[in-house]
Amino acid sequence: MDDRLRNFGFLLKDLSHRYVQRFEVRAREISLTLPQCKVLVRLEKNEGVSQARLAELAEVDAMTMVRILDRMEADGLLERRPDPTDRRARCLYLTPKAKPFLDQIWRLSEATRAEVFAGIGKNERDVFMTVLERIRDNLSALESKPPGDEPPC
Repeated sequence: MDDRLRNFGFLLKDLSHRYVQRFEVRAREISLTLPQCKVLVRLEKNEGVSQARLAELAEVDAMTMVRILDRMEADGLLERRPDPTDRRARCLYLTPKAKPFLDQIWRLSEATRAEVFAGIGKNERDVFMTVLERIRDNLSALESKPPGDEPPC
């Protein structure tokens, strides 16, 4: 096995960690945390979802989600409305005040990506993204299969 390939998992984890750190530095400029950014972005595409579903979508634990939503509601970025099908539940919606924050999040994301891909041409980026998508598809297909005796490479 190629020694470089042997370190694939470590490299992927390190890359993800460093990318997240860089984004978090930028997000602090607009007084948001990464979990808050994830909540806003996921809610933008899923307005009307429950708090529990948004926690799943944003990959945030339930207790953290409550604190994030309480703060964002107090800041006027989202509102909780009664669920028409379940009087105990609330549905989440963005307020107009959230739009500028979302615009800033997308700008920060683009700036971070630009830094990460500096010196890497469009063709290389396209190949890289295609390979990552294929790896993700392979892993998705394996989720329903028990581990076998196949080699780890």
